[in-house]
Amino acid sequence: MTSNTASYQHKKKTLSTLSIVGVALSLGLAGCSNNDKVDTAAKTDDASTAAQNIELLNVSYDVARDFYKDYNPLFIEHYKAENPDVNITVNQSHGGSSKQALSVANGLQADVATMNQGSDIELLEQKGLVASDWEGQFPDNAVPFTSTIVFLVRKDNPKNIKDWEDLTQSGVEIVMANPKVTGNGRYAFLGAYGYGLHAFNKDEAKTKSYVKDMLKNVKVYESGGRAATTTFVQRGIGDVLVTFENEANLAATQFGVGKVDIIYPKYSIKSESPVAIVNSVTDKKGTTAAAKAYLDYLWSEPAQQLAADLYLRPSVKSVLDKNGDKLPAIETFRPNDTFGSWDEIMGTFFSDGGVFDKLAVNAPQ
Repeated sequence: MTSNTASYQHKKKTLSTLSIVGVALSLGLAGCSNNDKVDTAAKTDDASTAAQNIELLNVSYDVARDFYKDYNPLFIEHYKAENPDVNITVNQSHGGSSKQALSVANGLQADVATMNQGSDIELLEQKGLVASDWEGQFPDNAVPFTSTIVFLVRKDNPKNIKDWEDLTQSGVEIVMANPKVTGNGRYAFLGAYGYGLHAFNKDEAKTKSYVKDMLKNVKVYESGGRAATTTFVQRGIGDVLVTFENEANLAATQFGVGKVDIIYPKYSIKSESPVAIVNSVTDKKGTTAAAKAYLDYLWSEPAQQLAADLYLRPSVKSVLDKNGDKLPAIETFRPNDTFGSWDEIMGTFFSDGGVFDKLAVNAPQ
């Protein structure tokens, strides 16, 4: 073989080798490119799927379970009509209002908090979990409905209980929620105290004497409003249950029907049920807009009528006026107008060694 021929064969082999390598590289790069496209598409699909499914957690107080059980399907239907490509679900958590607030403060991942006293939302605000302007984010200082404290008695009212002063009668046994841990119990206690101030022309000494006599008759302090109702209605303990109007009506019209009557005092306390977005959770989850929509809808006519149907007093006056037959007029006072801010109320009345502890000789510890 001549040197020219050898040189040609060597170049031919080299070119062939380079061609094979080039094809291999091209196939490899094409494969990588295709894989990248698949991965990108998969990620896009995952993101799209996530965007179409929203899950909210509503952490609420004990006796609100019946309202939100019926409200959630109403809201979901409304939300689905406006957002047909989105599936939204709402989970509920219920317990004593302040216990629930503490659970959220300690890490329970609530999207919204719907409590029955302002101090519970204020606690979350102080922890940086709720926006400082939460009261201004919704109408009526973020209170969609209210209630008041009434008395549930045995059928035909054998102890002849007509107003607050009758709760001090000898032999009357009272059941109520524990004011140390529940909003229901705090409103009951403050209702009695406010009645005393009203009846005795703001005489603190006479008011404390009256409240002390009333608390002597408390047979059971329960851990929540619903637990107190169960103790009174189903376990048959006590002569009178001091509780929210909506809870009393639920007992009278459903599981206690025919066994109990409701007594409206002439003067009682207004309980407000504030709501707020837990931004520390929703901002991370991307559910802030959905959480706001959930709370906004509480002021819709269907939601307000549902509240009235469940004996909650709607904040929308036109709906309240339409339901005067089931929600009779009653003179009420706001605790903040009578006792100051919730921080002041909690410090004065419900802190360890506060007014409640001093007046309730058998107070739970």
